[in-house]
Amino acid sequence: MKRVRCPKCEKYLSFDETKYSEGQSLVFECDECGKQFSIRIGKSKMKELQKNEKLDDEAFRDELGSISVIENVFGFKQIIPFKEGDNVIGRRCVGSVVDMPIETGDMSMDRRHCIINVKRNKQGEVIYTLRDAPSLTGTFLLNDILGDKDRMRIEDGAIITIGATTFILRAAQPK
Repeated sequence: MKRVRCPKCEKYLSFDETKYSEGQSLVFECDECGKQFSIRIGKSKMKELQKNEKLDDEAFRDELGSISVIENVFGFKQIIPFKEGDNVIGRRCVGSVVDMPIETGDMSMDRRHCIINVKRNKQGEVIYTLRDAPSLTGTFLLNDILGDKDRMRIEDGAIITIGATTFILRAAQPK
């Protein structure tokens, strides 16, 4: 099964790709909002079901690391890699621009909730610094809430909660 996302309400629609050939055009109507849209079958337009993907916490350990969003009532497990510099983390929503969007139904998570800065020191080690964006519900490192101006250095395995969603820092492996 493959899935496509409605361009209006972002609800996923599933279909059996084995019934169609590459290059064929399909028209969908969203059950949620009634929007009609079309796609052309091809590798770039089709996406595997994320719930069935084999997500590996080690996948991005050779680069700059990643966050591993814990599966909960609001969403499924997600692994999101870091880029160098500021990584804005928040709820995925149409029209909001974040570096690390978390797909969730957790409305207590802001669209721009917290920021993790990733940089290398002179020895080449990757350093992670966490701060609140600022957000309405706050950013928690373990059970401690960060203040508006707090900057906390975090390491591999750090447990961070934003809204009702928790994720774990998976640091890059030292070279």
